[in-house]
Amino acid sequence: MSTPLATELGVRRLLVAAGHAPSVLNTQPWRFDVVRHEIVELFADPDRRLRVSDPRGRSLHVSCGAALFNLRLAVRAAGQRPVVWLLPSPDEEPDLLAAVRMTDARPSSGEQRELYDLIWERRTNREPYYSRPVPSSVIAELRIAASREGANLLPLDRRGAADIMDYAAIAEEELSGDHDYQAELAAWTMPGARYDGVPAYVHGPRPTGEPAPVRDFGRHTTKARFEERPQLAVLTTPGDRPIDWLRAGQALQRLLLVATRYGLSASFLNQPLDLRDMRQRRDPHHRRGHPQMIIRLGYGPYVARSPRRPATELESSHV
Repeated sequence: MSTPLATELGVRRLLVAAGHAPSVLNTQPWRFDVVRHEIVELFADPDRRLRVSDPRGRSLHVSCGAALFNLRLAVRAAGQRPVVWLLPSPDEEPDLLAAVRMTDARPSSGEQRELYDLIWERRTNREPYYSRPVPSSVIAELRIAASREGANLLPLDRRGAADIMDYAAIAEEELSGDHDYQAELAAWTMPGARYDGVPAYVHGPRPTGEPAPVRDFGRHTTKARFEERPQLAVLTTPGDRPIDWLRAGQALQRLLLVATRYGLSASFLNQPLDLRDMRQRRDPHHRRGHPQMIIRLGYGPYVARSPRRPATELESSHV
């Protein structure tokens, strides 16, 4: 069977799917090389790294891991099986995060095809959510999705969610006084973003109450009352190395696509993790792992999608 790498159209389909992954501040910090029509290599794009808020490159790796999961789904939708190597040559090529070889396989399963189709529907939703709670059965599905990629999703009870929002508010206050951080944030949230960044139309409103369950981009034009009891969960990994961050990104995207299947919305509250990385602090290691993402879940209104870079910008070399 011919692989999708045999034609320019096939390559474009893979890259468009990969490029629709979520990423920190919608930086889309990835690029791809096609090698001998057989392998797709995923590279970190150092020009898109957030050097102030992400000095370790943790968020960059999580973002690229999400793109890798989409790429895997696109390969399966094309009738091939992806064989993946994470960090295949860390010493020689540190920006090379993964290599994906295509091999013959049975047609994709119904679940794989459904998740692939949901790539285009997934959004980051920073609007107020409805008061309807997420059923425990759906939370269980999300936990299974994360575990399939080597991560753990920890749903927080009411007290745990309140504590996390307090931590986020404290981190937000400290970060508001960091001029370099604020300059970097502003650079990726400017109005009129065409292909990347977080444009004003997806910022969402400023919460009327405190602590806020969403990130403050400082450019909100409206205010709104958010849900009284935000439903939060923390995505963790057993380790805290680049390979763990890549696995966290794949787990994140799998669970977000499953969430989309059930009509759920999601946004992120990662200010405490940003501050931890910036200050080189060690998080208190929990027996269930290292926190990599703080996720807000719920049922929200339809929102627009953030812009995406053209596939022609993602490929370093051409077929």
